[in-house]
Amino acid sequence: MAEQLRLMAVHAHPDDESSKGAATMARYVREGIDVLVVTCTGGERGSILNPAMDRPDVLADISRVRRAEMEHAREILGVRQRWLGFVDSGLPEGDPLPPLPEGCFALAPLEESVRRLVREIREQRPHVITTYDEQGGYPHPDHIRTHEISVAAFDAAGDPDAYPEEGAPWQPLKLYYNLTWHKPRMLALHEAILATHAESPYAEWLAEWVDKPEDTERLTTQVPCGDFFAVRDQALIAHATQVDPTGRWFAVPLEVQKAAWPTEDFQLARSLVDTTVPEDDLFAGIRETVVVC
Repeated sequence: MAEQLRLMAVHAHPDDESSKGAATMARYVREGIDVLVVTCTGGERGSILNPAMDRPDVLADISRVRRAEMEHAREILGVRQRWLGFVDSGLPEGDPLPPLPEGCFALAPLEESVRRLVREIREQRPHVITTYDEQGGYPHPDHIRTHEISVAAFDAAGDPDAYPEEGAPWQPLKLYYNLTWHKPRMLALHEAILATHAESPYAEWLAEWVDKPEDTERLTTQVPCGDFFAVRDQALIAHATQVDPTGRWFAVPLEVQKAAWPTEDFQLARSLVDTTVPEDDLFAGIRETVVVC
């Protein structure tokens, strides 16, 4: 029986889906693939990063505002979206770091967090899941927790003995980690913008970059999606509290980006189908095994 290919992207906060893999999702939507974003928290404790939105009325209603932003971004990308229902942990700052707030996502019992995601996986039946690596992409407690529950749920969703009350087992076939910022990509964009005689927004990052040998081994999968960079940027701008449209995100013109690095990049973390890396498709090895409608 023919079925539709399905992708689930698991993210910590509203806006993460638009900064990590958004052009890939938009491309797959255009191809007729079902794409679902699962957002673990409401982003209630996120800072307002766009000066134009840093107003008392926005801060007082931040939960509703961020949900409205997510809905706008979802419509732009053409994806579906579900809330997992946890509360933002905030990003602790200081030395020593302050304790995380009671009741937040990062402190919720791991079993309960995994249970909720298993429920979504079994209901939505994705073939591919994307999420963050062990460091969360960067060490925000919610990003690290999102990694932990995604890996655990990937395994548990197909196990009939795990969470039997959460629906019929469903085993996703591939698990990927987003690789949004890695040195080869950043260096390519840096050199491309310098070639236009403009100032690079990445010079400071590159000067402080600490090379890790394992970083060069993480990149397994590059999805061509340059034609959807503009959609990605529109979705980012929809998160008006989080994204300054005059900021670093948009310093490199789209045509320069498309010429210098026209892909979004991932690390293949788990695969239950035969595939050979490097890949250019998250569904490599799956298209050959699933009868697609």
